[in-house]
Amino acid sequence: MNQNLNVMINAPSSHRLRRGRVSEPGRAYLVTTVTRTREPVFENLWSARTLIGVLMEADRVGMSRTLAFVVMPDHLHWLLRLDTAATLSQVVQRVKSVSAHRIGRAIWQSGFHDRGAREGEDVRDQARYIVANPLRAGLVERVGDYPHWDAIWI
Repeated sequence: MNQNLNVMINAPSSHRLRRGRVSEPGRAYLVTTVTRTREPVFENLWSARTLIGVLMEADRVGMSRTLAFVVMPDHLHWLLRLDTAATLSQVVQRVKSVSAHRIGRAIWQSGFHDRGAREGEDVRDQARYIVANPLRAGLVERVGDYPHWDAIWI
């Protein structure tokens, strides 16, 4: 087998997913990122609130506008509108880097998954799905009982 073809076939899929990723200021994106080895870092209240503070800071400095989020024990779902000339990758990398630094150790798996909202798509449906994540995971019986989420419509 051609060595270059073998490298492409066996390359990590996250690397291939980055090809063609486009960042458009003003577009809404649903980002999901996971902790290393799915460690439940955010079961700790202080760690979860630290991450939320970093998300809000990204909004304050004009990188993003958070529409909804939920911090699960081992991952983050973040629905944001990109509000900067920075790329989506740069914004997510900053949030991951700053939160890890403030928590005091490496906590994130490399990469992230994203999905850009399509023209005319109602992002409120995505927000409802995001904030119901703790309910579907069996962590609470009512969405309102979970402390680490927010949405601009509620």
